Amino acid sequence: MDDDSALTAAADEVVDGGSNGQPSSANGSAPRRRATAQSMAASQRDISVSEFFAKNRHLLGFDNPRKALLTTVKEAVDNALDACEEAGILPEIWVHIETTGESRFKVGVQDNGPGILKKTIPMIFGKLLYGSKFHRLRMSRGQQGIGISAAGMYGLLTTGKPVKIMSKISPRKPAHYYEIQIDTKHNKPEILNGRGEGVDVPPGEKGREAIEKLGIEWIEVNHGTRVTIELEARYQRGRGSVDDYLEQTAIANPHVTIHYQDPDGNAKSYSRVAESLPPEPKEIKPHPYGIELGRLVAMLKDSEAKTLSAFLSDTFTCVSPAVARRICETAKVSTRANTKRIGRHEADALYKAIQETKIKAPATDCIVPIGEELILKGLHQVVPAEFYVAATRPPAVYRGNPFVIEVGLAYGGEPTAHKVSREALEELLSQSDSRTLRQFLATSFEGLGFEAADRILKEAGLKTRISPGKLKKQSIDKLHEAMRNVNLSSGQSMNVLRYANRVPLQFQAGACAITQTIMQTNWRAYGLSQSRGGLPSGPVTVMVHVASVWVPFTSESKEAIAAYPEIQKELRLGFQAVGRKLGMYVKRRQKVKQEGQRRAIFLRYLGEVATACSRLNGADRERLYNDLLRVATKKTADADLRFDESGQPIIDEDPEEYGENVLIVDRQNGH
Repeated sequence: MDDDSALTAAADEVVDGGSNGQPSSANGSAPRRRATAQSMAASQRDISVSEFFAKNRHLLGFDNPRKALLTTVKEAVDNALDACEEAGILPEIWVHIETTGESRFKVGVQDNGPGILKKTIPMIFGKLLYGSKFHRLRMSRGQQGIGISAAGMYGLLTTGKPVKIMSKISPRKPAHYYEIQIDTKHNKPEILNGRGEGVDVPPGEKGREAIEKLGIEWIEVNHGTRVTIELEARYQRGRGSVDDYLEQTAIANPHVTIHYQDPDGNAKSYSRVAESLPPEPKEIKPHPYGIELGRLVAMLKDSEAKTLSAFLSDTFTCVSPAVARRICETAKVSTRANTKRIGRHEADALYKAIQETKIKAPATDCIVPIGEELILKGLHQVVPAEFYVAATRPPAVYRGNPFVIEVGLAYGGEPTAHKVSREALEELLSQSDSRTLRQFLATSFEGLGFEAADRILKEAGLKTRISPGKLKKQSIDKLHEAMRNVNLSSGQSMNVLRYANRVPLQFQAGACAITQTIMQTNWRAYGLSQSRGGLPSGPVTVMVHVASVWVPFTSESKEAIAAYPEIQKELRLGFQAVGRKLGMYVKRRQKVKQEGQRRAIFLRYLGEVATACSRLNGADRERLYNDLLRVATKKTADADLRFDESGQPIIDEDPEEYGENVLIVDRQNGH
């Protein structure tokens, strides 16, 4: 064999891997085993949705212990509010958080709702993607059937403790008590008590004895549900906390009463300011503009309608037989065509025809806005300010889904940093995970910002980069004193409260269409200072509510709203509506301040002018002084105002001067 033949044979051996088909290793060691089509096929298996979210729990809002505590409370409270409203019951909710160990908390949430039937309790709390709200088009807080069962799954993963549920539908019927955990491999509930059947709690005295014997946590009500979850978490006050969430919930739900006990044993209640429930939203059919081609093909396949015209009229809202006929004519498809025989080409033509046909917007009785009056009441109850204004935009549509934008604004009042007690400040410092004191101040108090934080630290004589947890008692005293004395209004950034279907959104503010549109709005035209691409500055709180049959969240954790152009347009118009009235109020305040300064100058020199004139012409000095004083008072009439404790003028104005949905508060007299 010549040299070329030998090289060719060696190369063939390397490629073919010898007689067994395995490539040889370079150092002559045993060949590496490779997967075959058969072995790869054998390893394929179904992935349970519970198993997926157990490994990707950050998608649901359980990406850190502090956020996990808030998400658990949020999901339980949202379910309670939905249940009460659907049953026509004014909601009353009890939230109890208890420390059970280091980094462990027990969360209990109870409502006075209609209760849950025994057979459905395990599925609601022990199975992901199980619920009644996903397929219906009407405004509701929950949508996906994931939240509360995911919270229970997180508790099981971090503490090994099951979810405990007590539910009662009538004072005369037994209540039901379950201890449940999720089988994540099969996405199904496992009942741990009562030999896999749960426990029935009889009514009356026997029931109270059973509750005490079993150690069930329960507040006696005629009907309602309580869920208790033990989980690994971290409790911290301030922005993004459970306390903050419940306070914001009270603003957007003025018909609810909330009783809250925090891990330190402090109790607080938010009483309802509205004695009637919001109107019940009605369910609607999907709008043709919101259907994509693949979904249309699936709907045609599943439809029981015999003709295409009947399918369009029965399946979609706002599609009458006449509109269905126009769609079919545009698509060049017979109105009597069998839906089962519509091919891909005809479905594509039908989809394009729907987009080209003018179809009226869907009905808006499927969504229930809060309303300007209740927004004003809610803001006034929770946010201390001197000027309140609210605006509800007319209904609009994105992708065939109706939605309503509501905006409330509160101006004036002190920042939260002024109101914090010495004990609360020390607790916040000890719990903070901020790296520097400057970061702690800017992120712990709503609307404070880094500029105001720098002024506080300068006043207190403290370094900006010191760790909050390392402050000594004397330094904490200096910091607290500086927070009370420094004027924070000039550097205070706008506090933004975001809501979707009455639910506060606490995280991912920068990714939300609400925050983005606020920064894109020119607030300088309304008397506020604003840097380019930033939030405006001033003692302002803006509340924004997006109500829709299907809120377009950016992720499963439901923390930010997607930036659809239609939604951003309505947001911008809502900001302009409240901004115009704010601008009138701010300009009036500025005019008052200017006139007061003019009068002060007049009063400083009137005596000297009267004396000089009296000496020159012999006029009566006192009479001349009084005449000059009367002229000065008339010319600066806008300065005839009362002043608050800080020396700022209080404007006695009639809210009607600003139009409807405005509330001006006399902070001195509290009305």
